[in-house]
Amino acid sequence: MRIASLVPSLTELAVALGLAPLLVARTGFCVHPAEVVKAIPKVGGTKDVNLAKLRRLAPTHVLVNVDENRLDTVQAIEAWPQRPRIVVTHPLGPEDNLALIGQMVAEFGEVDGVAARADALRREFEQALAATDAAQFTPQRVLYLIWRGPWMTVARDTYIARMLARVNWQTLPAVEGGPHGAARYPMVRGDEDWLAEVQQVLLSSEPYAFGPQHIDAARALCPGAQVRIVDGELISWYGPRAAAGLSYLRGLAAG
Repeated sequence: MRIASLVPSLTELAVALGLAPLLVARTGFCVHPAEVVKAIPKVGGTKDVNLAKLRRLAPTHVLVNVDENRLDTVQAIEAWPQRPRIVVTHPLGPEDNLALIGQMVAEFGEVDGVAARADALRREFEQALAATDAAQFTPQRVLYLIWRGPWMTVARDTYIARMLARVNWQTLPAVEGGPHGAARYPMVRGDEDWLAEVQQVLLSSEPYAFGPQHIDAARALCPGAQVRIVDGELISWYGPRAAAGLSYLRGLAAG
């Protein structure tokens, strides 16, 4: 097997399952665990994959995600004469990590040690889910910002919004974006009536690198809200980081 991962969290999951020796390609955003991935060739970004370089690396399996990768990228790979197996993932909420682990076992469980590592990850995550009950937390209306210029947020049927819902934080606007497409990450103009209802503005550290210099601009969107910078990797990455992400959210909600 020769595995190419075009999704940062799937790269981290593959390493956690013991598949690092089989990884032959990653994106430039696949940065964890750093000591392992630095030896794996980069093939561009999640949205702008260098298909020629990827093809030269001759993967037998390519890991992709519906939200993070472009459909035309997947279609181009499918058109190769020596087509690799494309493993399509689409976790829509924290509970889906269990199915994702199962999917990886179905694909790579024959590799020595993968099944045992998957069982350990599954147990850890089941414990994290059981410890994160929305009923334990005070309801909050939040605006989770992932981009600026324009401002962009998340629909309620995204993985991020459903992670936040585990601590009773409901994202605004109260819309769903559907199974795929741009509507899952709506733009915010700044004049929407619902902005006055926001109690917390969460500035994600990724994909846009929000920092302290952006707090005033975010506060201007929702003058009555608390503004916090949050760890976007812990909230948005599925796989082995998800259990820690739930723990992180419990800490934020308790504070």
